[in-house]
Amino acid sequence: MHILLNGLFLIAGLKWGDWRNWSKYHSTILFFWFGDLLYNFLCKDYLMWEYKETMFGQNILPNHLTISLLIMFVAYPATVLIFLGNLPDKTMKKVLWLLFWVALFSLVEYINLRYLDLIEHHHQWTMAWSVFFNLIVFFILLLHNKHPIAALIISIPIILFFVMFFDVPIY
Repeated sequence: MHILLNGLFLIAGLKWGDWRNWSKYHSTILFFWFGDLLYNFLCKDYLMWEYKETMFGQNILPNHLTISLLIMFVAYPATVLIFLGNLPDKTMKKVLWLLFWVALFSLVEYINLRYLDLIEHHHQWTMAWSVFFNLIVFFILLLHNKHPIAALIISIPIILFFVMFFDVPIY
C-alpha cells in the first residue's frame, strides 16, 4: 500500500511540482531527508511512529526503515516541489497553503493509522502530536527555503524538546 501511496505522491509531484526550478529546492529536500534520517537514528529503538506494510509489497517493504526510505526518496521531494514551488505571494494565502499541507499530511496519517493499519503510534505519540509536528515541519521547510541557517538553529531546540519530552533514550 505504501508503494501505491508514494506512487500518488510521485504523480502529484510530476504534475504540480516545480521541476523547472528543482535546484532552488534541492537543499530543502536534503534538509527534509536529514530530519527524517535523524529521527530514524535517534529513535531506532524507541520509535514514536512506525510504518508497516499490510496489504501490498510486504516482501519489498518489510520494515519501518525501508518504508521510511521510500517516503524520503519519493514523497518528500514531491512534497517540497509542490509545497514550495506553488507557494503563494500573499501572507494570508501562505498561511492557508501551509495549513492545507499540515491537514493533508495529518489526514493521510489518520487514514493510515485508523483504517489501513499502515502506521502505529508508540510511547504516548498521538494524532494531536502528529498534527503539531506537521505544523512545525511545514513551517521549518518554509523557513529553510529562504533562511536555511535560521531553520537549522531553530530545529535544535525543537529536536531537544521532543527527545526530552518523550524520554527518548540517547546512548
